[in-house]
Amino acid sequence: MNIPEIYGSMVFNDKVMRERLPKDIYKAVRKTSKNGTHLELDVANTVAAVMKEWAIEKGATHFTHWFQPMTGLTAEKHDGFISPTEDGQVIMEFSGKELVKGEPDASSFPSGGLRATFEARGYTAWDPSSPAFVKDGSLYIPTAFCSYGGEALDKKTPLLRSMEALSDAAVKVLHLLGNTAVTHVDTTVGSEQEYFLIDKELYKKRKDLLLTGRTLMGAPAPKGQEMEDHYFGVLKPKVSEYMHALDKELWELGVPAKTKHNEVAPSQHELAPVFETANVAVDHNQLTMEVMKKVADRFGYACLLHEKPFEGINGSGKHNNWSISTDTGENLLDPGKKPGENLQFLVFLMAVIAAVDEYQEVLRISVATAGNDHRLGGNEAPPAIISIFVGDELAEVLQSIEEGTSVSGTGKKQMGMGAHVLPHITRDTTDRNRTSPFAFTGNKFEFRMPGSSLSVANPNIVLNTAVAEALTQIYEALKDVAPADMDDSAHALLRDMLTKHKRILFNGNGYTEEWVEEAARRGLANLGSLPDAMPHFISEKSLDLFTKHKIFTKEEVLSRYEILLENYAKTIHIEALTLMEMVRKDFTTGLVRYMKDVTTEALKKRDLLPGSKCSYESDILKTLDETSEQILLAMEALAADTSKAEGIEDILEQAKFYHETVLAEMDALRSWTDKAEAIIPDEYLPYPTYEKMLFSLR
Repeated sequence: MNIPEIYGSMVFNDKVMRERLPKDIYKAVRKTSKNGTHLELDVANTVAAVMKEWAIEKGATHFTHWFQPMTGLTAEKHDGFISPTEDGQVIMEFSGKELVKGEPDASSFPSGGLRATFEARGYTAWDPSSPAFVKDGSLYIPTAFCSYGGEALDKKTPLLRSMEALSDAAVKVLHLLGNTAVTHVDTTVGSEQEYFLIDKELYKKRKDLLLTGRTLMGAPAPKGQEMEDHYFGVLKPKVSEYMHALDKELWELGVPAKTKHNEVAPSQHELAPVFETANVAVDHNQLTMEVMKKVADRFGYACLLHEKPFEGINGSGKHNNWSISTDTGENLLDPGKKPGENLQFLVFLMAVIAAVDEYQEVLRISVATAGNDHRLGGNEAPPAIISIFVGDELAEVLQSIEEGTSVSGTGKKQMGMGAHVLPHITRDTTDRNRTSPFAFTGNKFEFRMPGSSLSVANPNIVLNTAVAEALTQIYEALKDVAPADMDDSAHALLRDMLTKHKRILFNGNGYTEEWVEEAARRGLANLGSLPDAMPHFISEKSLDLFTKHKIFTKEEVLSRYEILLENYAKTIHIEALTLMEMVRKDFTTGLVRYMKDVTTEALKKRDLLPGSKCSYESDILKTLDETSEQILLAMEALAADTSKAEGIEDILEQAKFYHETVLAEMDALRSWTDKAEAIIPDEYLPYPTYEKMLFSLR
């Protein structure tokens, strides 16, 4: 396989445009993409004609405006290039108007009250900063999605707004610091993607996986991840073939998939890409999840992207590696050789620290889902309390700023391995803290809280906006300072900001109870579930942040508040109904049949051995009988409260009831079914066990 030849071969990228578009048209498109200037219709017409011819050469017969509604998934409606002629033939047409604007039915997508159901009109608008591509016989055009009134009904629109807000604020600060060559700043993102692979035929026999994405019942396998033998282990041959095929498809689509390996839990794996601008990275991550599932199906696998598909072993996250780069090629979060003397780095570092502390609740909300609530806070994922890890060297530099002393830091160091045959290697300025939700890792921050199924648009919207606000405040504080006094004034400001926001810095173990207590003393938020967090999203502070930087209108914030809460309640409602149906129709059948067979064997034994106590059989029957009684009681309670939850009109109260009552009763019911399942032989169960699902990959 010639990777350079196939990479991006299905993408209408800059190379293709440069080769095929007239020079003036190419420059106009580049200007639109880089500077956000308006694209004229005559330019769009030329681009559309060239794009159509290129797509047809790649086998496309249709085009679709590809967008990201508030479902968290992607959406597409396919239209053919064909246009009938008077002589009964067809010609292939695609106009600039069709490229730039689409009109899907918006009534069936979540709007959070922004639109009435009967108001169906919505618009998609071409995003030229994210390249079009051909997949499955269609030309895919990345687009934003808005309502008839112009309200954002998607995740791309506010993400683009947040990127512009951060760029504007960052450029102003850079110019104050004397870096006047910069005209634009991009946020760059690399989204590591964790996932599970299980046998597709086993997957199809699990109603809970089919309908909810996670197992709602299931006794643990005798072996889990305690031997730590799966992490970075040798790839199984067929899994390796799957990963190879996945890489190839992603490379053709221009997704820079770079790293692949086994993760901690059995049957769990990870893919990590190279950094890209945030907008393209979000599009590519959505594409990655889709292609993962499609390729898995070809290999006889099911790809699970739920945050917690199996109890008792690690769930799956999506680490959001975030940084800021200038159009002159600088990474603004690169400490350099002497970070303590690098004022530009310190200003941007402090802006991130202040942003994360000031808006920690909203950042927590950006990763809150029903699935991720099961994952956060366990000894596998960051706690629900947000803190920042900066490492020992930067902690020392920050302390020197607070105390007004001078510590330059040493940057990266050389270290020996103790054997002469081994080379000296460079040690980064910080270690890694796997328990930290938000960790500085050399020249970027790794936000470890997002769940595996989440669109990374949400956390990046919040992060970009919060940092834009912090930079705006820095600019306002320094804009009237004379250049000769800038260094002293900037350091004084950094000292004040650090004093105010240092509570968010924590380099220790985030899994301990001591940290939970310490975080409470510091006044850090501990928002364990989505219902706990959501009121902060519509607080005056949150509304001020988003409306000030024109990321959301107040109505757009309120609509997302409603959508998130409704989605949470619906998710748990579906899970409760699925669990009850599995217990009633699947589990009970196996339970009763096994108890009947054990009873029959006990009677035979007594016939053969008069006076036998049948102790083993009696113990099984007694345990299962007691368990079945508890299952019946738990089912009755769950059914009653699931029905009660449907009648709660206030969306926040309904979500809280689902979290505090319905989920608790689901867990109670599961505890009894799992106890019984551990006794019942596999052949009596109409669904595959954890052992079969987790250890069946070839």
